[in-house]
Amino acid sequence: MSALRWAVAAVVVDQGGRVLLCRRSGAGRRWALPGGRPRRDESPLAAAVREIRAETGWEVDLVDLVGLYRLGAAAPPPPAGHCGAPAEVLVHVFRARVRTDHPPAAPPGGCHLAWHPPDALPAALTPTTRAALADALAGRSGVLREPPPETDRTAEPEPTAGTGPSGEAVPPGQRVAGDLPTSNR
Repeated sequence: MSALRWAVAAVVVDQGGRVLLCRRSGAGRRWALPGGRPRRDESPLAAAVREIRAETGWEVDLVDLVGLYRLGAAAPPPPAGHCGAPAEVLVHVFRARVRTDHPPAAPPGGCHLAWHPPDALPAALTPTTRAALADALAGRSGVLREPPPETDRTAEPEPTAGTGPSGEAVPPGQRVAGDLPTSNR
């Protein structure tokens, strides 16, 4: 069993319904949700607000928890010369909205920020971002996701439970009205 680490992220939406995504510096990088790691003795809520402000410059209000996304369960063995399994990460993904029309602070370098309409998301998304956006834009909350048992980390995992836009229970693997088509994920 590998070490478990915590992380936070948010699907940040502006007044026009666009989603804020971040792409790290460097060639071939994928778009991701803004977020980071909690500090010692910091709650996931406080960490999400702090990390989003630090990474993007935006002040946000957290609306609800989209879900918990587990990464690392299907990771391949470590390369030769490295010991131990890679850490598993449990990401708390929140739904958030910006408080103002303009960020009150300039974000630090290292992350290219861009607003994207939900129907025109970039193709190069991290797997967690793809899954969390699909859940958030479908109105789900309380979703639990982990990688599939096979080693294909590019496939999108199915949610294990959650709620649809009007609060109804959504069984594992079932999609609700409003899901993004597969071509947009």
